[in-house]
Amino acid sequence: MSAPGVNQSRRRLLVAATTVVGAVGAGFVAVPFIGSMNPSAKARAAGAPVEADISKLEPGALLRVKWRGKPIWIVSRTPAMLAALPTLDSQLTDPNSAVEQQPEYCKNPIRSIKPEYWIAIGICTHLGCSPTFRPEIGPDDLGKDWKGGFFCPCHGSRFDLAGRVFKGVPAPTNLVIPIHMYLNDTTVLVGQDQGAA
Repeated sequence: MSAPGVNQSRRRLLVAATTVVGAVGAGFVAVPFIGSMNPSAKARAAGAPVEADISKLEPGALLRVKWRGKPIWIVSRTPAMLAALPTLDSQLTDPNSAVEQQPEYCKNPIRSIKPEYWIAIGICTHLGCSPTFRPEIGPDDLGKDWKGGFFCPCHGSRFDLAGRVFKGVPAPTNLVIPIHMYLNDTTVLVGQDQGAA
């Protein structure tokens, strides 16, 4: 029994309003606490895969993107560039990519999924410099046998257009190929491959 003169409907309204306000307050307290358990946006971005649009990448050109703080190179190789690759095998330290520096689907003479596109981490395997893209054939400073590739001006390491290192240079191994896959004909995803390309 309730006390005389007590408005029961008003009491129910006040109890319901207090309950709602309490629940909302608990939610405001819980959301930041639960959110603090998630990695920060910076941490998520550091390891997140990155998409690259290759639709406007012209033959013979290089596109640079960043993944995990590293430069990623995407080169659109011409038929002439691809034809030159097998002619360099005798000048290379690891022409068949025996050292594990690429996903299994890129362990081939051209070190790529699609012959016309080559993707690599743009860091020299010697001391971590970033080589320059030198696609021109036979410039004077690189010798008459130069058929295009990458030159590291820091210590003189040279790589062909499949990222394979030349003999007699400081870099000990080929350039590293990151995991990647093609989402469609114009978009490549670097940092994820679903186990197969």
